Amino acid sequence: MTVRTVLVTGGTGFVGGRVLKRLSNDGSHSVRAATRSRGLALPEGVSTVSIESIGPETDWKPALESVSAVIHCAARAHVMQETSSDPLAEYRHVNVEGTLGLARQAAEAGVQRFVFLSSIKVNGEETADDEIFRADDVPAPEDPYGVSKREAEDGLMALGRQTGMEIVIIRPPLVYGPGVKGNFASILRWVEKGVPLPLGAICNNRRSLVALDNLVDLIVTCIDHPAARNQVFLAGDGEDVSTTALLNRLAHAMNRRARLLSVAPNLLQVTARLVGKQEMMRRLCGSLRVDISKAREILGWTPPLSLDEGLRQAARALHARERPSRS
Repeated sequence: MTVRTVLVTGGTGFVGGRVLKRLSNDGSHSVRAATRSRGLALPEGVSTVSIESIGPETDWKPALESVSAVIHCAARAHVMQETSSDPLAEYRHVNVEGTLGLARQAAEAGVQRFVFLSSIKVNGEETADDEIFRADDVPAPEDPYGVSKREAEDGLMALGRQTGMEIVIIRPPLVYGPGVKGNFASILRWVEKGVPLPLGAICNNRRSLVALDNLVDLIVTCIDHPAARNQVFLAGDGEDVSTTALLNRLAHAMNRRARLLSVAPNLLQVTARLVGKQEMMRRLCGSLRVDISKAREILGWTPPLSLDEGLRQAARALHARERPSRS
C-alpha cells in the first residue's frame, strides 16, 4: 500500500504540533512540516521544509512535492490586544491571501485534499439561551479575525469547485489542553494557586470547548474519510458547561477546591467596561454552544476524551511545566 504524504503547516504551534505528534505516532502517513523556526525539535520521522512567512507571494512548491493532503493550521491568530491600525488587512494578508495562495499551489501540485483549521468565530461570537451553532448555519462573523476566516473558507470552497481539490473545513471553539496559553492558562494557574475568583454566580450560561486531542482526532479523521469531502464540521467535546461549573471541574481535575465568590454577572460586566475588559467578560458570562452532530453522523466520529479527562490532561501538563526543577 502506498503511504500518503501529509503536509502540516503551523507545525510548531499549539494545534499543529499536536497533529504532527499524532501522525508520527500513528505511522499511517509520511509527515512533512512547514515551519518558520529552524532547529526546533519535532517528532521523530517528521521531515521539514522552511517557510519564512505566509502571504500571497509565498512559494510552497518545495513543501508540496508528492503531497496528497494538506492540513493548514498556520494563521494569524486572534489577537487579544490588537495594535494594528488596520487589523482586518493584517488578518487578510495571512489568513485569506496566504491561505488561498497555498491552496492554489496545492491544487496545481495535485494535492487531493485540503483540510483547513478555521474558527467558530465564523458562526458568530455567542449564542442565545435557546440557540446552538451548527455547521451549516449562515456565517455571521463579527470581528476581523472571524471575517478573515470566513473569507478564507469561501475562497477555498470556490477553488475546490474550480479545480476538483477536496476541501474540508473544521471550526473549533476554545481549544484547551497541554501547552495551552492565553486566558485559559491564566485560569489554570489561578485555580491551582487558590486565587479567589468573582465568578461563582455565572451558572446560567453554557459554553462548548474542545480538548486539544479531540480536535486533533477530528482533523486526522478528515484526512482520508471519503464523506468529509467538501464539508464543514464543528469541533467540540460534546458537553456544554457554565463558567462556574467549568471552574469547579477544573479544580477537581487538580485535586483543588475552587475559591469562587458570587458576584452578580451584571456587576461584573459594568466593572469590566470600566477597566476595558468587556470582551473577556462577555466570553465568561455569555453562551457559545456548538452542535457536533454533523461530524458524528457523517464521519461516525466521537470525541475520544471526555471534558473531565481533557481538563485533567491540561492540569497535569501545567503542573509538570511549572514545577520547580531540582538541582
